[in-house]
Amino acid sequence: MPTGHVENHSNLVRSILARDGWTGVTWSDLSQVNADTVITAQINQFAAASRPWEWKHYSHDQPGDLPERLLAAGFTPQPAEALLVAELGDLVLDVAPPAGVHLRTVLDQQDVEQLVSVHDEVFGGDHAPLGAQVLAGLSHQPTTAEAVVAFAQHTPIAGGRVEFHLGTDFASLWGGGTVAAWRGQGVFRSLVAHRAAAAAARGFRYLQVDASLDSLPIPRRLGFVELATTTPFTHPGTAN
Repeated sequence: MPTGHVENHSNLVRSILARDGWTGVTWSDLSQVNADTVITAQINQFAAASRPWEWKHYSHDQPGDLPERLLAAGFTPQPAEALLVAELGDLVLDVAPPAGVHLRTVLDQQDVEQLVSVHDEVFGGDHAPLGAQVLAGLSHQPTTAEAVVAFAQHTPIAGGRVEFHLGTDFASLWGGGTVAAWRGQGVFRSLVAHRAAAAAARGFRYLQVDASLDSLPIPRRLGFVELATTTPFTHPGTAN
């Protein structure tokens, strides 16, 4: 992660990206005794950054009432997603995009701008910070991510990235999305397969993705297996 760092603790993992990138708790293993204390400590820790952050909650996380505790601490739940994992050797990777569409790996500033424009249209908001992270990552060796954009002729219509977790067997998919006019035509499916093939080419064994309810059938058809449900809980970034 060239623009940030990961902090590993005995009962949680924090991911902190620079330049307004994604920041939050990616894993936790708490108890009835320490949950509230740890939650408060994280709120105070992230308050120094003065920006919103996220706690990724998984359906198997302990304690069982962790969602209620997060709500009481000022977090807001976002739409739930499915956590899916696949062994790359079992996936269908030979999936061509529909006629008139081609995929291009993001290699320079212009490509990054097109990726950002797709994300802005699909997800709303300003994804310039993501573009800055992708651009910075292009100069990092070995590269820790690869982004791809789908084009209909010269118009960007879909995009996403795959992150390579060096030193592990896992890669993960992030940010996949297609503009409304091209949904349901196979663009997203080819985008998933393309990024999966990139991970396989680098020797990774497993691929993980958090899928929305709308996109869930696509990774399932490709061979992914659902392991859990994950709900992002967002916090405004102020201390108690």
